[in-house]
Amino acid sequence: MGGLSPEREVSIVTGNSILEALNRKGLTALPIHVDHNIGETLKSNPIDLAFLALHGTFGEDGCIQGLLEYFKIPYTGSGVMGSALAYDKLKSKEILKFHGIPTADYEVFYKNQKKSRRLDLPVVAKPINQGSSLGVTIVRDEDQWESALETAFSYSNEVIVEKFIDGKLLAIGMNGMTPMPIVHIRPKSGFYDYEAKYTSGKTEYICPADLEENEADRCRQTAQQVFQVLRGRGFPRVDIILDGDGVPQVLEMNTIPGMTPTSLLPMAAREMGLEFDELVIEILKTAQRDYTE
Repeated sequence: MGGLSPEREVSIVTGNSILEALNRKGLTALPIHVDHNIGETLKSNPIDLAFLALHGTFGEDGCIQGLLEYFKIPYTGSGVMGSALAYDKLKSKEILKFHGIPTADYEVFYKNQKKSRRLDLPVVAKPINQGSSLGVTIVRDEDQWESALETAFSYSNEVIVEKFIDGKLLAIGMNGMTPMPIVHIRPKSGFYDYEAKYTSGKTEYICPADLEENEADRCRQTAQQVFQVLRGRGFPRVDIILDGDGVPQVLEMNTIPGMTPTSLLPMAAREMGLEFDELVIEILKTAQRDYTE
């Protein structure tokens, strides 16, 4: 838990929630706070399994997964390649487009490189590699454009700019290839930013989402496709906007969803009769390595 990314504090909340659940279940678990000495920490604290509660860079991008592969420690979440593909917003977009999975039109901007915007407003500017909506801006007016880019570039040297899609923001947790109940996210501010995600009362959640059965079916099928093409494993979460035409437009797949009091995966699990502690155990059961000898 913890780690080196701007999402460190959220990761600690997630990690402590998971640790408490494991202890309540009678398992021997210890918190490992990730820093630059993580290799030495793993050498001095032999473990059987790693329950990953890391968010952001070095936690969801394949780095810690690769280190655990070298130590021959099974871990939860996607493998090295799956983690890297899902975390890189540009690469995941390219894969979705290649497979014909609906996702917003986009373009890429690079730091210190001048380029005119092709897409008409409104657009969403976001860092290529970042989570928790950090550095994300919805640009509705031209005078917001430069500051939105500056904000996104403060987190990444590459920025992806997507056409804004108006619709229902949905989260679909996955138990392997099986979709969990769909959560409809309704931020009171109109934008699901960092504050709306992690501040109680800032967002309304509806689970199961109030959708027509054919809409729900399309969303579930799309989530299954995303899980496949991005090499999902375990219990990831696929985020979708259901547009005005009833088309599920994919935003991303989160390979290590949050497990905080306001998190979406535990909410979906409760709807299907799986309480938090049981969910933690089910996730733990999926721990594995990419490579075996």
